[in-house]
Parts: sequence; structure tokens; C-alpha cells
Amino acid sequence: MTLNRRRFLLLTPVLAAGGCVTVGGASGPPMPAPSWKVGDRWVYRCSDGFRVPVQWEEAHEVTALDASGIVLRITAQGDVNFERNERLASPGVVNSGAAYDPAETRNFEPPMVRFQFPLTPNTDWRQNLRNLDPANQLMSNIGRFVRVGGYETVAVPAGTFNAITMRTLMSVDDNNPFRWPIQANYMTWWAQEAGNVVRMTKVATYRERGDGMDAIEIRAQNTTIELASFRRA
Repeated sequence: MTLNRRRFLLLTPVLAAGGCVTVGGASGPPMPAPSWKVGDRWVYRCSDGFRVPVQWEEAHEVTALDASGIVLRITAQGDVNFERNERLASPGVVNSGAAYDPAETRNFEPPMVRFQFPLTPNTDWRQNLRNLDPANQLMSNIGRFVRVGGYETVAVPAGTFNAITMRTLMSVDDNNPFRWPIQANYMTWWAQEAGNVVRMTKVATYRERGDGMDAIEIRAQNTTIELASFRRA
């Protein structure tokens, strides 16, 4: 990725950095949307942290699919434990689900385009999203920029895949009175054979309010997610 990291963290919103981003990989055809069915299931090995990372296993399973959309049940077990449902209009468009924290559930306005199918190399999309936090009635604002790269061979516990790459830059403003918006830099590998993400890395930082130009970048996320197994119904 050709993007000065300090400049990226200072940009507001993060979407302004879109023109500076390039993603590697070999050329190839557009990757079509997957055909999901009830019972499709993907299990991921996840870790987050630095010196002593926390580890957990995360299962994603299609539990409902009809004209109204898709329900994806996500269950985590290990050092991190949770269960939640995501509601999707299609495999790439999320009405309700997570953007940053894997355990969170946000209702997106408009729906979040996590993947814009077909995934076409050297294309990109941008969004400004809002979601109301029912706990405090404050509106969160999320800026997302996604650039699709080319194809790379990636080896994970579930096997070796020819995957298309994506870089996501995201600014998450939750109206936190003590810190500035979180700045996230994610890399995703999606494989048609698996019908889903096979690998993902997440890096995120933030700065505390009140420290001015002396504010340091605090690491908030250093996550690796790899496909361990999958079952297509």
C-alpha cells in the first residue's frame, strides 16, 4: 500500500485518503457474488493483540435466507466470547452488523457495502454511514473507503486459495469525549472457492483528545483472522 501512515491518521475524514491507496496482486477477472444457502458455515481462527494476543474461534453460519435478505449467525469462543446475528440484504450489503468491533451490532444508514460484487480489480467505493447508539442516543459516523486489488495465492489452515485482495480505510467516530475517531486500516482476501473471506488483517489506532499535536497514536487493534474450515450446504 502506498500511503504515508502519519498522513493517513491525520486525514479527516478518512475518505480523503482514497486517491493515495494502491493494492497489489495479479490481474484477473471480476469475482462474482457467492451463492449462499442456509447451512453454509465458515470457521475462523482469530487473534488480537501484541505481546500476548487473545485468541478465539469464530463461526459464521447462514441461518435464514429469503426474499427479505440473509441472517448470518456469528459465534465466538475462546478468550473472546459472544453470539450475535448480522442481517444482510445480500452477501455484500449489511443492514445490521459489525464494522469495527467483532462483537458489536450497528444498524447502518444507509446499508454498509462491505463487498461490492462483482469484485473488480482496480475499482473502489466510498461510503459515509450513520448509526444511532440506543444506549446513549448519540449518532455514530463511519467513513469507509475500499479499494479492490488483484489476485494473490494465500495459505490458511483451511487450505490454499487464489484470492482477490481488498484494502479498507475506515474512520469510526463514536462521539467518545476522551478520544478522537478510530482510524482503521484493514486488508481482506476473498476466495470464490470458499465463498467468503479466507484471511483478514486489521490494524487500528486512535489519539486522545486534549493532547494537541503532542498526541500519540494508541494501538487499538492488531487482528489476524484466518479460515480454519468451511462447509457449503
